[in-house]
Amino acid sequence: MAREYQIGMLWIEGPLSFLEQLCIKSFLDVGQHVCLYTYGTVTNVPEGVELRDARTVLSDQDVILHGRTGSPALHSDKFRFHMLAQNQDMIWADTDAYCVKPFTTENGHLHGWLAPHEINGGVLCLPPDSPTLYDMLDHTADPYRIPLWLPPKFRNDLVRDALAGNPKHVSEMVWGVWGPRALTWLLQRNKESRFTSPQEVLYPITYKDRRTMSRPTGKAERFLTDNTMSIHFYGRRMRAFIRNRFGGVPHPDSLIGHLVKKHGIDPHAAPVPPKAPQPDQAEDTED
Repeated sequence: MAREYQIGMLWIEGPLSFLEQLCIKSFLDVGQHVCLYTYGTVTNVPEGVELRDARTVLSDQDVILHGRTGSPALHSDKFRFHMLAQNQDMIWADTDAYCVKPFTTENGHLHGWLAPHEINGGVLCLPPDSPTLYDMLDHTADPYRIPLWLPPKFRNDLVRDALAGNPKHVSEMVWGVWGPRALTWLLQRNKESRFTSPQEVLYPITYKDRRTMSRPTGKAERFLTDNTMSIHFYGRRMRAFIRNRFGGVPHPDSLIGHLVKKHGIDPHAAPVPPKAPQPDQAEDTED
């Protein structure tokens, strides 16, 4: 019998838009307890969410922002592994992961293929004895450590710089270095990728097809199956598309428009905010 799990999320600070509200509410409405970890004040939080101080998991003294984008994705990547290590009854979910049916696992593993050669960590659970969990905690402890999973071209440049006395900080490395490419490499090396769910389970709508979810003629429902547990909204890109194309609120006849209505969310009360650098938010980590 599958265990009951809580859902753990991170939003560093600032208001939630309707998209994050929708994802959080989707868990609440299937009866799952949601713990939202924060470092600062967060507004527009749906009723029923348990707010927790993120410092109990990982200090905010060393929050790492990606140098080129200013995104806190690196911190979010590191945070989820510490959260899982400290909470054996919890499944991590990005704030752009929508719950179709309750998240659970019989063996402690919950992760899914996003593409033929990529396992994503937007929804993630690893058992306490997982070698991959240990390896990610170990690797992310040193921001100057050269990741083994990088292609030779990037690794060779990092090795050359380190030997020259100019080691590169993880914030200066390529995007997503602690994200899906790390998770994929380690799960495969540790022979844990055999537990990875097929794409239809957690990422039934691919990155390439993401805009079908916000278009009235997208017919995004055709990608879902009886095995689908979650829909990934590709938050940063989805928010930008809805802001630029629809003025910050979803088209009522789109998949997202139907879902906000289903869950009783008024997107006009929390639209996607105007474009601005937002280093205070925990972005999704796959793009």
